[in-house]
Amino acid sequence: MDEPENHKKNWLDRPRSVDKIIRAVAVICLAVLAADFFYEKHGHYSWEEWPGFYALFGFLSFVVIDVGGKVLRKLVMRDEDYYD
Repeated sequence: MDEPENHKKNWLDRPRSVDKIIRAVAVICLAVLAADFFYEKHGHYSWEEWPGFYALFGFLSFVVIDVGGKVLRKLVMRDEDYYD
């Protein structure tokens, strides 16, 4: 469907706005990671006290879930006309 000529774009439709959001999230993540070096941790296991452990654990968990989802999709995906 064609949009009218005078339709105003949403601020999230502009690539520069999306780039600003991505940069802001990256800066916040780096600030939280940097703050991890400046307080004493009390973990149950020794590796929980490593600086940046939870950031690394979260990223690796994301990668495993993403790759696992792609593999699982190949196993369970049906043809487009499966129910026809």
